[in-house]
Amino acid sequence: MEDFYNHLYQKQLEAQEMPSNTRIWTWARDLFRALFPERNPQQLSSVEDVKEIFNRSEVELLSILRKSRMCNHCDNDIVVREFYESLPELYDVMLTDAQAILDGDPAAQDLREVIRTYPGFLATCIYRMANKLWLLEVPLIPRILTEWTHERTGIDIHPGATIGKYLHIDHGTGLVIGETCIIGEHVKLYQGVTLGALSVEKNLAGKQRHPIIEDHVVIYAGATILGGETRIGHHSVIGGNVWLTSSIDPYTTVYHQSNSKFIDTKPAL
Repeated sequence: MEDFYNHLYQKQLEAQEMPSNTRIWTWARDLFRALFPERNPQQLSSVEDVKEIFNRSEVELLSILRKSRMCNHCDNDIVVREFYESLPELYDVMLTDAQAILDGDPAAQDLREVIRTYPGFLATCIYRMANKLWLLEVPLIPRILTEWTHERTGIDIHPGATIGKYLHIDHGTGLVIGETCIIGEHVKLYQGVTLGALSVEKNLAGKQRHPIIEDHVVIYAGATILGGETRIGHHSVIGGNVWLTSSIDPYTTVYHQSNSKFIDTKPAL
């Protein structure tokens, strides 16, 4: 047992090289709420109060990065500055995602409802923040952020994926978007969609393993699209439960043909 306890003690020491997941999640959650007060309104008296919220957020991110010994190669001050300077642009892109949901879901009444209640919007926004950190070569923290929303929403978006504006995730539970996936603008994805790899061989790390989805594509529930050479042409529709491992041309509709049989079980009179 002594060796076992020593092993766990060493693991505890290693874990201290990284801030807790809870602290990282809390930073991202509070920043999301600052961007979209519909999620958690605060009593603010002036624009200076808004500036103070973002100043505290910057200080917290810098502290998180400095505490993370995994990020020895990072220039933490530059990372924080570039991240927060990008926020106005990220915010505008997030608003296009909210607008896409409002325009594409008959059940959505207004933007406030979308921002406050839709899990797809939450997952997309956290992905966009995580993706910016990913592009700034911050290790591990982007994965912690997207896995937090994965746990909360059932939507799994790798922070390395490239996703254009006006993304509409409808329902979203069970959706998977892989690391090297490239998604264009005005794309609509339903629950249970997998944009994955044909192979998970380790020597494929860093290579294009996931599909390319061009602009104005709709992919319905349960569809699976695999492979780094698979391209879905613009303005195409992929039906529910379709399995695709090859490219399709623009303006193509693909649907799954069911073999279901219907039997009359009505009792005889």
